[in-house]
Amino acid sequence: MRFIINLAVLITLCLTTTSRANDRPNVILIVTDDQGYGDMSCHGNPWLRTPNLDRLAAEGVQLEDYHVDPVCTPTRAALMTGRYSSRVGAWTVTQGRQLLNPDEVTMADLFAASGYRTGMFGKWHLGDTWPYAPRYRGFQDVVRHLAGGIDEIGNPIANDYFDDTYYRNGTPEQIEGYCTDVFFRECQRMASQATEQPFFIYLPLNAMHSPHTVADKYSAPFRASGHSQERSKFFGQIVNFDENLGRLLDCLESQQLSENTIVIFMGDNGTAKGAGGGDPQDGYNAGMRGKKGSVYEGGHRVACFVRWPRKLKAGRKIDNLTSCRDWLPTLIQWCGLDVPKGIQFDGQSMACLLEGRGNEWSDRTLIVERQDDRPRLELSPRKHGMPHYAVLTEQWRLVDGELYDIIRDPGQKQNVAARHPDVARELQSRYESYFADVFATDPDYTRFQLGAAEEKLTRLTVRDWHPTEGNVIWKQAQLSDDSIAINGFWAVNVVRPGRYRIQLSRFPEDAPAPMGAREVRLKIGDVQRTSQISPSQAIIAFEINLPAGEMLLQSWVTDAQTNTQRGAYFANIEFIN
Repeated sequence: MRFIINLAVLITLCLTTTSRANDRPNVILIVTDDQGYGDMSCHGNPWLRTPNLDRLAAEGVQLEDYHVDPVCTPTRAALMTGRYSSRVGAWTVTQGRQLLNPDEVTMADLFAASGYRTGMFGKWHLGDTWPYAPRYRGFQDVVRHLAGGIDEIGNPIANDYFDDTYYRNGTPEQIEGYCTDVFFRECQRMASQATEQPFFIYLPLNAMHSPHTVADKYSAPFRASGHSQERSKFFGQIVNFDENLGRLLDCLESQQLSENTIVIFMGDNGTAKGAGGGDPQDGYNAGMRGKKGSVYEGGHRVACFVRWPRKLKAGRKIDNLTSCRDWLPTLIQWCGLDVPKGIQFDGQSMACLLEGRGNEWSDRTLIVERQDDRPRLELSPRKHGMPHYAVLTEQWRLVDGELYDIIRDPGQKQNVAARHPDVARELQSRYESYFADVFATDPDYTRFQLGAAEEKLTRLTVRDWHPTEGNVIWKQAQLSDDSIAINGFWAVNVVRPGRYRIQLSRFPEDAPAPMGAREVRLKIGDVQRTSQISPSQAIIAFEINLPAGEMLLQSWVTDAQTNTQRGAYFANIEFIN
């Protein structure tokens, strides 16, 4: 597989570049979850006070036309690779489409190979098993939760944002404190380590993701001001984040690291709770249409600040069209990172813009999409059922065929496609060309790897299914809901031929409960097995000889009372011999 070749290249680079890493800047890349452009006081929010975000913006450079994807995973995939999320396989948040293709080289791979210490603290959301987890993607020091949220299926069932179980370099560990406090603490720990090696720290936070859980002292003032319970907690999460940001900036000052540390802040998509996305009276969204999940401006235009006192003039605002894919090429240039031959980026270095040489920047076209888990053959820019999309230029936004002049109409209220049909056709043509390009060599699935020596046991959950009946679930409470009858398959690749033990269950190992079933059928590749079980049985295990190669894994669990069928929500797969 190509990712093994990439790993060898990166190891070689690491051995040859460590000695010249000492004079390079440190980097801290902070990503908040579900915090929109308007969810801070420096962008005019009338209720929030975010003095430390405001301080970072004032001391750095602000990107005013900066774009990400409309939801979590795609933004993270694009940020880590400098490439479109649709090109690298991770284009939605569940359904097996959250896995970053294993042959992609990540930002952390390049920093580690260039002599940096690398750390990641928070929400990864690009795969939890080998070779997708961050400890296999270039990060040497990792503390994180699994799946897409701290309390979601795949994590310990007792996690609730306080005193939770996280995974330190793959090993579960209960850590005291609120989630955002924990991740910032780990960041400061690594940044404060006494060593001559520079560091790259990726700090992608779980907050402000739902459920909007936070200590009451943070949310109570907003409730007292008349805000809803959910928005009060959402705002409270932001206040807690801002306090932590202040402590981190003070830590850099006290450690005399501020001058040569690049601090980048950005959101991962539009606001989740700061505004309703439609009614301008419902919250504050800086006049933009849409919120999280939307391909209108409010779904993907987010805040982005960068501070580097040694290099960048404070207080500048940049109005040029930029994106999260631009950061990796920019950091390669600033940090002198070595890049293996053959890597191509969809982003471009922003160094000239950020350093004040805007005359070197040319007009460009960007694409934003909201994909789902449909086979590629069902998707075409010319067929009904295409993904929601937006084509962005400095002046225009083509949104699902509607055309907006974003300069004259930043709120995207007036569709002018009929007035400018040539512009609409040209932008549509650019989208179709993009679509054909990013999916030109797209495999059917990014697959879970079974039997690799690096991982003794591979754990799969319902959120990783490609659905065949209904949809996936991701909340722990849904596991026991008997009204849900859903199914799907896991796309897998058997790395080593041999005998495997496949254990199926409805509930996780840390909260075992009866499956309530009378029969379980398993199919993996061409192999099928059926077993009669007792309704009180919590797990069923099959031992099966498997050849190497790609295949699909699916189960059918027949309910003892109703005869309805659902898939087993959990599968533990172990190579025996």
